[in-house]
Amino acid sequence: MFSYRHAFHAGNHADVLKHAVLLHILDYYNRKDAPYWVIDTHAGAGVYDLTDAWAEKTAEFRDGIERLWHQPALPELLANYIDHVRQLNDQGGLNVYPGSPWIALQLMRPADRLRLFELHPTEITHLEENIQMQSRDVARQVSIFEKDGFTGLLSQLPPAPRRGIILIDPSYEDKNDYRHTLTAVKDGLKKFATGCFAVWYPLVRRKEVHDMQKQLEKISDSGWVHARLAVKKPPENGYGLYGSAMFVVNPPYTLVAALREAMPVLEQQLAQDDQAQFSLTHLDK
Repeated sequence: MFSYRHAFHAGNHADVLKHAVLLHILDYYNRKDAPYWVIDTHAGAGVYDLTDAWAEKTAEFRDGIERLWHQPALPELLANYIDHVRQLNDQGGLNVYPGSPWIALQLMRPADRLRLFELHPTEITHLEENIQMQSRDVARQVSIFEKDGFTGLLSQLPPAPRRGIILIDPSYEDKNDYRHTLTAVKDGLKKFATGCFAVWYPLVRRKEVHDMQKQLEKISDSGWVHARLAVKKPPENGYGLYGSAMFVVNPPYTLVAALREAMPVLEQQLAQDDQAQFSLTHLDK
């Protein structure tokens, strides 16, 4: 259960898609003065040192964000993402990578709030240390729960300001995570029908992935956007990550157009063989 460490994968192709979409959503929510909450069901450590042994062991960021780092004239969604990560790095290098909590913290205003769930004992220790290093004002915006995000999510819904972004991104090492994710979205919408639910999931050759994809798209009483990016051919032995996807319920109306520009570039820049491809589908309310 506790084998997963996101530091191994920080900044990889899956993070590029997930965090570029998250940034776009946060930017959109900041257009209104009304406060909002961000709820992250599987927060991780928050921020990652790409020079650390954990990250260097696999160096997955080299086939992820590093491929975009010096690319000129990126689409707006990707350019904003790269500019945001640059703010954490000195002298133009790529040494630090922000996880979802850090991205949210950097964009949130003083009245906004961040609710973080993390169950991995090592990850939550690093998360708490990283938050404690911030200013008191920032720390007051954040609540950390050493609890399963699937079971803790409903306790935070609906958020007090009735505006909120819920990120659901477990490791899916446990195949039950697919079922739990689907249940979290369905039950979450019952308590917070207007919430923006952003689901990340891996593309792997498992029946559970196919089933969850179909079930998510049946949530037809809410608008949604579904972006899938395969960076290589699915492995013949059936094991291993070959891409990832984001499914967003109640997305910003601007997200589809932004992804139409960004997804072809991601396919081209992050491709690991000639089988890379993307799909983009959506349902308007």
